[in-house]
Amino acid sequence: MSTTLDSTSVVAKTRRWPAWYTVVSLCGAAVLISYIDRTNISVAAIPMQAQFGWTETTKGWVLSAFFVGYLLFMAASGALANRYGGKFVLGAAVLWWSIFTALTPMAAMVSLPALLAARIALGLGEAAVFPASINMLGRWVPAANRSRAVALFSSALSIGTMISLPVTGWIVHVYGWAMPFYIFGAAGLAWALFWFSAVRSGRSPDAEPPPVHSVIPWKALLRSTAVWAIIINHMCSNWALYVLLAWLPSYFKTTFNVSLANAGLLSAAPWGAYFVTANAGGWIADGMIARGRSVTFVRKVMQIGALVGCGGCLLLLETVHSPTVAMLLMCGAAGTLALCLSGFAVNSFDIAPRYADVIWGLANTAGTLPGIVGVAVTGWLVDVTGSYRAPFLLTAAVGGVGALVYLVYASGEREIE
Repeated sequence: MSTTLDSTSVVAKTRRWPAWYTVVSLCGAAVLISYIDRTNISVAAIPMQAQFGWTETTKGWVLSAFFVGYLLFMAASGALANRYGGKFVLGAAVLWWSIFTALTPMAAMVSLPALLAARIALGLGEAAVFPASINMLGRWVPAANRSRAVALFSSALSIGTMISLPVTGWIVHVYGWAMPFYIFGAAGLAWALFWFSAVRSGRSPDAEPPPVHSVIPWKALLRSTAVWAIIINHMCSNWALYVLLAWLPSYFKTTFNVSLANAGLLSAAPWGAYFVTANAGGWIADGMIARGRSVTFVRKVMQIGALVGCGGCLLLLETVHSPTVAMLLMCGAAGTLALCLSGFAVNSFDIAPRYADVIWGLANTAGTLPGIVGVAVTGWLVDVTGSYRAPFLLTAAVGGVGALVYLVYASGEREIE
């Protein structure tokens, strides 16, 4: 009798907490840590600049060096995850970037080139976080739950952004600029230890079988218009994402002349909206598919709604004269943008589930370009025009192009076996 009860309790426990819950939660934690590690230098760079006598140009090199490694290794990390599995690649990546996070103060003390090399190495490691996580979701998450799974782990970037700036500021104020790098580096090492002990290799029987052939079908992937719709929309969605990440505090401070502290608080609210809407959108998308809506229809509704909704909120900002109303519109912009996590972000599982990690690597290579170009162009337009009207109009236009491309070329049908 006791054996039967024990078996029943084990089964019930497994049903309450499937293995893929752990995988998705830990992938989300990795994304959160990655965004803390990539953004904490934005605060630490202020006292570092004073100590080392950097010019604004030098500080710009330090802040942008991350994207060199991030851009260069993105496609390769997707291929590695597909070949060797997301468990090993993600675990190794977090170990790598956590070590270089902790080494950042030492590198800064040695020389500027050493610091730039450490930041590039950090970018190389973080390039793997999304492709390897996508690989793990493909191995463990049932197809019926993938919209919400992708939304949950990806939306952790908004929590990482909300945590990083105020927490780093407090740590720097109390313990000095080097301490955040040691603390967050140690957090990544602790995550890696838990990851390798808690997550199994292999895949769930409910998930996609492994590829029949070990060779990635690059030609088929690059000839697919549906793949290119994902790539272009990753870039267009990230244009809005990076503009909001980089310029929200400056927008509130310069437009409404609020204090720096209030600008930070006003800028945090949209990322809360991003997290909530992203996860609501994932559940809605999976529910629509379960009720019989075509996958193509659901992906297009989510993606086009994300880009058009975000652009519309940004265009309405021109009519606003209150920081509170502006914050609400920014919440609308970030919140609707988050619906893209149930659009392009999960679409690779629909058209080529065995190579979703590879497609993500390709798409996020293009998606990294706005982090360099879009942020810089926004600053230039603000300098030239004296307001945020032009950059927000450009961001809305980029989103409109992406929405049109997705409407015409996106697909939810399997194309590549």
